[in-house]
Amino acid sequence: MYDQIREDTLFIMLYAVVTAMSIIAGCYLLLRRGNAFAADITTPARLRRWTAAFFASLALNHLWYMPIFFHIPGDEVMMIDLTGGLLDCMILFPLAIIVLLTMLQDRRRPLWPVFAMMAPVVAGGAASVAVRSYALQPIVWGYCLLMCIGLIIYIVRALRQYGGWLRDNYADLENKEVWQSFLGLAVIMLVFTVYVFTAEGPFYQYSMQVIIALVICYLLWRVETLSDLSIPKLSDHEEISPDHLTTSQQHNLTESIGPLLQQHCIDARLYLQHDLTISQLAKAIGTNRFYLSQYFSGQGITYNAYINNLRINHFVSLYHEAVAAQRPFTAQHLAYESGYRSYSTFGIAFKQRMGQTVTAWMRDTAK
Repeated sequence: MYDQIREDTLFIMLYAVVTAMSIIAGCYLLLRRGNAFAADITTPARLRRWTAAFFASLALNHLWYMPIFFHIPGDEVMMIDLTGGLLDCMILFPLAIIVLLTMLQDRRRPLWPVFAMMAPVVAGGAASVAVRSYALQPIVWGYCLLMCIGLIIYIVRALRQYGGWLRDNYADLENKEVWQSFLGLAVIMLVFTVYVFTAEGPFYQYSMQVIIALVICYLLWRVETLSDLSIPKLSDHEEISPDHLTTSQQHNLTESIGPLLQQHCIDARLYLQHDLTISQLAKAIGTNRFYLSQYFSGQGITYNAYINNLRINHFVSLYHEAVAAQRPFTAQHLAYESGYRSYSTFGIAFKQRMGQTVTAWMRDTAK
């Protein structure tokens, strides 16, 4: 397989470019303090570090395989190939999984299961190196396939939990959701897997380098456009659990939240503040985020739905005022005045709340 690309100067150039991309991307994430892609977004430091480590492992992977491009004996090529696969199982693949898990910021997940999951693959790779044979690879690939299926099931479940956590804690979901990124990466990796199992020769090698370049660009963009959602440590007052209160005290606290929301959120129009979190709202009304979340749960809604309902009602009010006064306006401007930074986000929330698009609603209202 490698014999066909040794004399291909164009491929070697592409290989070198992808290697350089990995090095530059890793150094950028580690050394640059600001955000070149979105200056107003503070990205998670932990995600930046793990992604930089993944880029570094990609660069080392490429550097390790470079001797194959030179005229070296077949036995040495096999050892480089087998040892490279073992190193990938020990470093590259675990880091890729860790990066995906670190994107989910609802809680800090333990990382030891990742290495435990990869242990049989590492053992198979080590055995292949020891016997200098590819004979064990079908068994290793079969295990990897089962592992990927299990990982997909886990990720889908974790994404659902993460989505619920976002809606329970944040009014604005821009630069916070990650399911689109997982879907994009899944498509890229699916194409990669198809080529691994079905293709050989130069076309496979070219395709693999292009896919790796796409993964580098995609991950770099995702890391730089994902907001840091780490929640500050609770104060002693906020750490009070409902288990420490009597039933009467819990009931009184819950009953008092409604009027407090009316006074400090609705009347004061606090809901118009961009990126208003449940912690900020709880502080404004004099309670903590746990009790406020418990209140919304008792009302059968999420915090995100509560704020969006208020904002959309505000949009409707602004619209009717502008029409009555015959003032020129745009839906985008009214949406921004109603607390939305993104018109697309407003459009989705509006359709969920009103059952039709903004354009259709305005057209029906004007009749």
